[in-house]
Amino acid sequence: MTAIEYDLHGRVGVRLLDATPADGRIVERQLGPLRATLGREPDLVIRFVDRLDPDGPLRFLGHEEAGFTNTTYLVLRGRHKTSVRVALPMDRIGGPCEIVAERGLSAVPLLVPILNLLALGKGLVPLHASAFRHDGHGILVLGWAKGGKSEALLAFTARGAQYVGDEWVYVDPERRWLHGLPEPMRVWAWQLRTMPDLANRVPRSDRRRLAGTGAAAALLGTAARLPFLGRRAPGRLAHRARVVVERQLSTQVPPERLLDGRIATDGAPLDRIVLIMSHEDESITIDPVEPADVAHRATESFMFEIADLLAHHRRFRFAFTDRVNPYLADLEQRHRTAAVAALHDIPALLVRHPYPLDIPRLYDAIAPRLR
Repeated sequence: MTAIEYDLHGRVGVRLLDATPADGRIVERQLGPLRATLGREPDLVIRFVDRLDPDGPLRFLGHEEAGFTNTTYLVLRGRHKTSVRVALPMDRIGGPCEIVAERGLSAVPLLVPILNLLALGKGLVPLHASAFRHDGHGILVLGWAKGGKSEALLAFTARGAQYVGDEWVYVDPERRWLHGLPEPMRVWAWQLRTMPDLANRVPRSDRRRLAGTGAAAALLGTAARLPFLGRRAPGRLAHRARVVVERQLSTQVPPERLLDGRIATDGAPLDRIVLIMSHEDESITIDPVEPADVAHRATESFMFEIADLLAHHRRFRFAFTDRVNPYLADLEQRHRTAAVAALHDIPALLVRHPYPLDIPRLYDAIAPRLR
């Protein structure tokens, strides 16, 4: 097994050691097609092992969520509550470090947040955002989760814009340039219903699964509303089951497939900012907004999105009271300062819209204001 390497826009290098092809595919699903020969020392090493043996008695933090030995902190719960065993050097996360992971993962825990901390230390500003190139201009779309970032991206790419990033976007403040993390895009069944051309690019097996899951959710919803069930235990159970099933009404598709190859592989200039939010009204409203206000909100969103990493840091500090991570001590202020500087003087709009909505409406409303 040879080393597998990834390069995040020339700033952050990742090297997998002792990785099988399956291990490489797992990481590539999280990072997208960033495989490259580094030609330099990596910032993050992930070493895969068949078995990770503790160097002493294992003590638990929570119900087998994490644990620690005399020297090592271990993540024990992965994606979808699966059992994993991954050793994280929590006092060095944010700087050069090595993760040791047992094989069989569905995803490397906390990989993207760790990558984002490394990016911030290397001069990039990681933002929970989407971005695209429209009429030669680079558009950065920021907002809270479920606020409409992906919907704006889908609306514009359907009209010829090029994808830069979805979920995570990196601003190079020196060049005022946008790069994305090209991980697979998550699309929801309701989004596909409003954009039939998009639905045709989703694999047929995924479309069948979404249809079956949607039918199950509808059936459970009907059962929960039946008069003779009402608020009785079976009705409440059907309601809770429907909520769980509706969370499965999405699928992940590589952006190059979903967007029919409309990818700006070299990124885009940072020319315009859109701060997007949903509201109760059926109208779409657009107003100017100060870029500094957008930057402050972007930091709050960033800190929220890395909450799992910060929670593990708290567990680590409980386990090892004498070990401190210097990269996390002033993280919020470092990100806020970098975001304000990166977005300074960029024209910005505040967009409010209903949610969910007919996605093409976003293009019709926003595009004229970007000229």
